[in-house]
Amino acid sequence: MSAQPAVPADEVRLEPMRWWHVEACVALERDLFPADAWSPETFWSELARVPDSRHYLVALDAGGRVVGYAGLSALPPEADIQTLAVAPSGQGRGLGSRLLDALLAEAARRGATTVLLEVRADNEAALHLYGRRGFVPIARRRDYYAPGVDAVVMKRPPGADRGRP
Repeated sequence: MSAQPAVPADEVRLEPMRWWHVEACVALERDLFPADAWSPETFWSELARVPDSRHYLVALDAGGRVVGYAGLSALPPEADIQTLAVAPSGQGRGLGSRLLDALLAEAARRGATTVLLEVRADNEAALHLYGRRGFVPIARRRDYYAPGVDAVVMKRPPGADRGRP
């Protein structure tokens, strides 16, 4: 993927993921997660469940390029963060927080009181982001992403958003 200029989170718009975003999402997925990237078919399968049990967003820069995406599976009282990705040009600028907050708001709107996710154990930035939003580690899945690459299962229990601004 070619380098893009830095993208401040407040200059990005979030909108529902549509079929025409899949190609760009797959390219970003392969750039960010080359060893375990989702296939186009996985994205299509997830989008086929919107709006019944899924909610997917893309983050678009001023030029309409996909600089992030996120997805949620919601079967109340629980929801699962399926994916959250931010292009290198948007990392460290609050875009991941915006995407996560949008998914958490959708989970609440759908009646989910508990939210779960899996994250690579070596992804310190994501672990920090999720921790700031009230997620706590509850399990570890050995070799989940690849041999030697574990997943941390995290849970955001009911009431975790109390006291947040």
